[in-house]
Amino acid sequence: QVQLVESGGGLVQAGGSLRLSCAASGDTSTTYIRGWFRQAPGKEREFVARIASSGGFTSYADAVKGRFTISKNNAGNTLNLQMNSLKPEDTAVYYCAGSSRTSSIGGYRNPSEYRYWGQGTQVTVSS
Repeated sequence: QVQLVESGGGLVQAGGSLRLSCAASGDTSTTYIRGWFRQAPGKEREFVARIASSGGFTSYADAVKGRFTISKNNAGNTLNLQMNSLKPEDTAVYYCAGSSRTSSIGGYRNPSEYRYWGQGTQVTVSS
């Protein structure tokens, strides 16, 4: 089992920045892909970004490309999401997730491809 705990959410004005972190514990050896998703009230959970646990293989949703950066520490147990130039439409609960799948048709952009989830952290961007 893998446990994921997010931190770093909060309230920020439009144009500001936040950095989210996700600490992983447990048996992380089979978590090959780690990602960030978000869910706004009344909306479905959507893909934000993902990275391979070995590093690289990053991908971003079009809505955040150029503003958000996903990274992980060298030990691989902490996942980060640097969010710059935040917009009110970025307001959501952000979740980190881990996938044990070794292949994906959709590029690991579907929440159903992820087995492990954190509890989420609220990000609110005021206009």
